[in-house]
Amino acid sequence: MPDLDFKKQYKDLYAPSAKQFVIVEVPTFQFLMIDGQGDPNTSKEYQAALEALYNVSYTLKFTLKKEGGPIYKVPPLEGLWWAEDLANFADLPKSAWLWTMMIAQPDFIKAGQFKRTIAEFLKKKPNPALHKLRFEKFAEGKAAQIMHVGPYSAEGPTIAKMHIFIKEQGYKPRGKHHEIYLGDPRRTAPAKLRTVLRQPVG
Repeated sequence: MPDLDFKKQYKDLYAPSAKQFVIVEVPTFQFLMIDGQGDPNTSKEYQAALEALYNVSYTLKFTLKKEGGPIYKVPPLEGLWWAEDLANFADLPKSAWLWTMMIAQPDFIKAGQFKRTIAEFLKKKPNPALHKLRFEKFAEGKAAQIMHVGPYSAEGPTIAKMHIFIKEQGYKPRGKHHEIYLGDPRRTAPAKLRTVLRQPVG
């Protein structure tokens, strides 16, 4: 059996066109999630959150493999971004940004496995962010999306165009701006980074 790979199984959600916006129906997924605030480029809280997310996600994967369970690829990092005043989000300093960083988990990962993994990590390496991790389902529903190719700092015009597209399709934005990071900024040139930009609509 091939490894379960979210990016291949849900290609319409993880590999959209970079040339045109589309409306998709996003099913309910379960995630490891962690909330925080601050500039992702400089915030220690943000870095600790990513470390906790990746450590627990990969430990769940390898523990399951060792026990003879299904083999899968850890899905990409995702983020929800917003601010207390959404109307002025684009003008706010990044230190005021609110975020939820998250990694999807296959359906066969259960809450009990998550709790055991957290308990083990707290004994070995007490990262304060581990206490903030949660394991829950996230239902996004109908959304507009597109693939952005380039640096994160250049997303603004594409996001603005997406909101025009949403209005033209007869919808209104709802919920939080959603990004899915398909490239590793430590290993990929900014011009080649691929990010799914998604906005729930209603």
